[in-house]
Amino acid sequence: MSRFALFLLTLLVLSSSRCYAIGSQSNRTVLALASRIGINYGKLDNNLPSPYQSINLIKSLKAGHVKLYDADPETLKLLSKTNLYVTIMVPNDQIISIGADQATADNWIATNVLPFYPQTRIRFVLVGNEILSYSSDQDKQIWANLVPAMRKVVNSLRARGIHNIKVGTPLAMDALRSSFPPSSGAFREDIAVPVMLPLLKFLNGTNSFFFLDVYPYFPWSTDPVNNHLDYALFESNSTYIDPQTGLVYTNLLDQMLDSVIFAMAKLGYPDVRLAISETGWPNAGDILETGANILNAATYNRNLIKKLTANPPLGTPARRGAPIPTFLFSLFNENQKPGSGTERHWGILNHDGTPIYEIDFSGTRSVSSFDKLPKPSNNVPFKGSVWCVAVDGAGEAELGQALNFACGRSNETCAALAPGRECYAPVSVSWHASYAFSSYWAQFRNQSSQCYFNGLSRETTTNPGNERCKFPSVTL
Repeated sequence: MSRFALFLLTLLVLSSSRCYAIGSQSNRTVLALASRIGINYGKLDNNLPSPYQSINLIKSLKAGHVKLYDADPETLKLLSKTNLYVTIMVPNDQIISIGADQATADNWIATNVLPFYPQTRIRFVLVGNEILSYSSDQDKQIWANLVPAMRKVVNSLRARGIHNIKVGTPLAMDALRSSFPPSSGAFREDIAVPVMLPLLKFLNGTNSFFFLDVYPYFPWSTDPVNNHLDYALFESNSTYIDPQTGLVYTNLLDQMLDSVIFAMAKLGYPDVRLAISETGWPNAGDILETGANILNAATYNRNLIKKLTANPPLGTPARRGAPIPTFLFSLFNENQKPGSGTERHWGILNHDGTPIYEIDFSGTRSVSSFDKLPKPSNNVPFKGSVWCVAVDGAGEAELGQALNFACGRSNETCAALAPGRECYAPVSVSWHASYAFSSYWAQFRNQSSQCYFNGLSRETTTNPGNERCKFPSVTL
């Protein structure tokens, strides 16, 4: 694309932002939704407060709306007694059936919306969750049914006289093949025409939102030495100027959001509104996960709320003044989420409902004091050796299964555990599992292996081996 064409594209994107100042009923609704930050209420944990207690905690945070990852009837009924706007979700595994059959969509709405609406203030139905982040044959079949399913859900709502519930789908940043500089934003070739074009046409035609899960933590943490932490936390005085458009950026979130705006414009839809379905910063993580700590989480989320609840709305450099409905991730730390340590540490609250740090979702009260928050030691990458060992108290049966998995991928992984070899003794499931976990992780970490093993392992900087048995380690 020529520089002149990019200039015209920028003008088109910038001009679209002017519509947000118009005082229509639709825009007033958007302003109302964006004026208060929402919260994601996930439940992948075995020790959370009840839905009744959780909703009271959401109200105490002064959140304006809540996003569920299902359409749990107990929670929806309890929410009818609040003024919270509510977002519900169609599970990924129901998209194909709903996309293929209007009667299935009608049944979903009859079961999950009609018994609760309008007493429960449902405002969004999200079809699926980050479905474009997976690419098996089954996933691609879901891709093909995404927009048909969304259309059938809208048809069902409208047939029942419901017009103010918007339908969308949350996507991750990996829907883009390019995001830097923001003006280079473009969707992946495998989804641009077959998925994104019909999706944007649908969102534009129904005046809905492009829902985006956007986490500045991840691009920052890929290179924390050369990326500036303050810029990711809205704390920097430095700026970045897009060389193609001249737009000036003061934080990483705006860059990421605008890359999506430019990607949409390149497909002919510059005016589709953005909503942030997930954003946040991890309050803890594994040893090798740089910058995951309470102080950074508090700083990011407090500054995010300040930015997004500003009156009038600030928007982004490509859409000045555009309100952006936003859901913070998440209400609780969730101990049953798989993957690395950060996956289980995005919460505002502990399992017992006590705050991990002080925060005010309304943006009206100053909570800028940081003197009581622990000072982080992991804002720079860890240097040294790390091992992966079995957690204390893990059951022998579960450890045995994980041990068999770790040893089964390669003959080299557990060779030292054979009878008579250097790591055979002491003969215990925990000892053998710890060796197998460390060996597997050291061997396959470069292939995205994690020290998790279904929650049976943890990282440690204490060498678990002995003079005879040398445990493999990850050394940085």
